Parts: sequence; C-alpha cells; structure tokens
Amino acid sequence: MAISAMANAHRGGTDQPMSAATIPCNCSQGTAMKFRNGLDSLLRPEDSVLVLIDHQPFQLTNLNSHDPQAVVNNTTGLAKAAKAFGVPTILTSVIADRGGLIFKHVTDVFPGQEVIDRTLINTWEDNKVVDAVKATGRKQLIIAGLWTEVCVAMPAIQAAGEGWDVTVVTDASGGLSVESHEVAIQRMIRAGVNMMTWTAVASEWQRDWARLETAGAVTQIMIDHLAGSGIAYMWEQQLLNTPVPAEETAGV
Repeated sequence: MAISAMANAHRGGTDQPMSAATIPCNCSQGTAMKFRNGLDSLLRPEDSVLVLIDHQPFQLTNLNSHDPQAVVNNTTGLAKAAKAFGVPTILTSVIADRGGLIFKHVTDVFPGQEVIDRTLINTWEDNKVVDAVKATGRKQLIIAGLWTEVCVAMPAIQAAGEGWDVTVVTDASGGLSVESHEVAIQRMIRAGVNMMTWTAVASEWQRDWARLETAGAVTQIMIDHLAGSGIAYMWEQQLLNTPVPAEETAGV
C-alpha cells in the first residue's frame, strides 16, 4: 500500500492532513512508522557524537554482509570525518583480550585515546560508555559497529527509546550475513532509528563547500577513502593544472 493511501486508511478515510512526524501502522502491535524530515533533522557536527562499537578482528573474521576491506575503509573514513569536524568519538570494544584490539586504522585517528572495553553485549547498558556520551551534551547519537544485528541494533533501539536522535552508519557496520544485516536495519527503522552511509554523514556535516575550515580535510578524506570519486577529483585537478599545448591554441 502506498504511504499516502496507508495514511488515509489509518485516519478513517478522511482527507484531513496527518502529521509528517508519525504515521501509525500495524496498530495491533502499537508500533509506528516515524518520518525524519525538515532541516533540523539533518546532522550537525556541533550536535553529533559518534560511538564506534567492536570493530575488532574476531567480528571481522565472520563478516559476510560486506567486503571486510570496505568496512575497514569506511569506518576509517568515518572516524577521520568525525575528527575533522570536531565530533566527539567514543571507541569501545568487547572483551578485547579475546576478541582483539580495535582496528589500528581507527585507533591511529585518535592516538592515545582510551578504548572502553566491555563485557556487556549491549553497549547502551554499559554505564561508562553512556556516561561518556552524555558528558558531550549532544543528542545526535551516531553509531557504527560489528555486528549490525547484535552490537549495533541493541544500543540503537534502546537509545532511540530513551529519546536520543539515533543514526546508524550502515556501511561502517556489518553482519554475519546479508540477511542478518538487512533484517537488523529493518528492525531499527521500525524503532525510529535513522540510516545513513559514511559519505552521507560527512557530507551532511560539511553541508556547504564555503565552510573552508573543514573543506580541505573533507577533500583529503575523499581522496583517501572514496575510491573512484577521490581518483576523479585528482584527475580533475590534473586537467585544471595541465597547460593546453601551444599547437592546440594557435588557431584560436
């Protein structure tokens, strides 16, 4: 059923407008489909806090929803973007003695920063992590981690239920299978969690290329981690800086 038709059916077939914020659905279960829209819904670096969860060797070895190299690359790009925009970033692992240390690609972005090691599977039940997030005074909570269906879904759903504005970065996360990753995304969307990719997050933080204080850093991150787009940018710079041969301009 189309959203407009569904909305009309749920308001009794009348033509009265319904709030864009929430359209009830599956009413027997009391759930709702939440819309995220308007300028204020976009991510802002001054309101964002990033939590990177369990990007560890144990989890990576059975990552089957994505190319593992892509997840490492995307997580590193996201971490660098957060640093460039001054977004506080909390690093957390689970039983690192057995599961391994957070990827060096990520910890190198934040040299010397403590990694909060947990025993709790659900990060949002770990008071040390939650207190670190609350201490930032920010409400746009951005989460990425391994695996999507476990260590991302649980804290995202709980935090959303507690009133946090939660975004999950899907391509800096990953699951045991394509199915488990996608089902987890569906579950979180139904809980009111926003879904984005790392490039979209960085672009939303930048918002305007006239913001020169971060534009250079964003461009370098693009070169380092955005594959074809980074290569295309460098090619563009090459063309712009290549003089036109004299014989091609002689007849102009």
